[in-house]
Amino acid sequence: MDGYKNGADALFVLLGAIMILAMHAGFAFLELGTVRKKNQVNALVKILVDFAISTIAYFFVGYSIAYGVSFFSGADVLADKNGYDLVKFFFLLTFAAAIPAIVSGGIAERARFYPQLIATSLLVGLVYPFFEGIVWNQRFGIQAWLKMAFSAEFHDFAGSVVVHALGGWVALPAVLLLGARRGRYSKEGAIAAHPPSSIPFLALGAWILTVGWFGFNVMSAQSLDKMNGLVAVNSLMAMVGGTLVALVMGKNDPGFVYNGPLAGLVAICAGSDLMHPLGALVTGGIAGGIFVWMFTLTQNKWKIDDVLGVWPLHGLCGTWGGLAAGIFGTKAFGGIGGVSFTSQLIGTTLGVAIALTGGFLIYGILKVTMGLRLDPEQEFQGADLSIHQISSTPERESNW
Repeated sequence: MDGYKNGADALFVLLGAIMILAMHAGFAFLELGTVRKKNQVNALVKILVDFAISTIAYFFVGYSIAYGVSFFSGADVLADKNGYDLVKFFFLLTFAAAIPAIVSGGIAERARFYPQLIATSLLVGLVYPFFEGIVWNQRFGIQAWLKMAFSAEFHDFAGSVVVHALGGWVALPAVLLLGARRGRYSKEGAIAAHPPSSIPFLALGAWILTVGWFGFNVMSAQSLDKMNGLVAVNSLMAMVGGTLVALVMGKNDPGFVYNGPLAGLVAICAGSDLMHPLGALVTGGIAGGIFVWMFTLTQNKWKIDDVLGVWPLHGLCGTWGGLAAGIFGTKAFGGIGGVSFTSQLIGTTLGVAIALTGGFLIYGILKVTMGLRLDPEQEFQGADLSIHQISSTPERESNW
């Protein structure tokens, strides 16, 4: 019976890993549909290679930092319990690899390819697992202190803060250090529109992410006996809430509509196992509003050229999700309880601080030593990968 249970759990986690792996196709198509045609091939290659680098960095360094596990042992030991420990690594790797996939959308169309791969290895090998270990593996005694001081640990069931807020807040320094795309903002203050190259591809990416997200959230239980349908329904309600609010606030703009469900799903990750579905609906709706409002503000007023809006979508909505778990997860708001808003605030703030510090250090050093940005001719043509030459000749933008 134990063998069957272990095999069933291994299959359960493996299916979750496969669903999240498919989400990386969603990241790719979301970026592909948003960037201009001359950068489409570069975007596709970058997401795939980032995943490969993430795997190496997490296998050799990151997983050990987060969980103290080494893979340098015999295959017979690694395959014990039907290989559950191995597929758990695969599952958690797909979370880690989301960090560079998130960053990729913010720095699109002007970042050099190879410096970004170095950043990927450092983020996935060091920065992400450092915070992951604190939250999900009791590293450094911070969770124990929060429980002692505020009667509850920092709760992040599926990564609103650990994955999304961290990725979004790491991306912000990268975007700021790179600067805006050439021609995006004029010296006179005018804003040149760079509309999405393909709404169908953008929509396809959003749909792939949305479907995969149910593996991201539900399979975070990591075993069949802990699986809870509440997580699935709460994810659904948050997705719907984010969609509808983005539709209204975004005035039917398809770019906002298709990012709305993603905003809701980012926010619900942390408290999806605690909230009442109505709380999840409100959480997702607020996240949809945050994305539309802050994307517009950053692009048009602050002139921060975050191409896919990853800081509002992942950084801010993920931050909101961490706090929302401490509100709608309480019994006073219909939740299951066992959560403290103060712990949520401290844990979320710690995640943001680690992300900003890591982002500024890594991208700042790379900017000084290697340079982050394409030279003007490469940026004009589209990418610093020779593979872009196989695509159609890029059209020159009239506003350039």
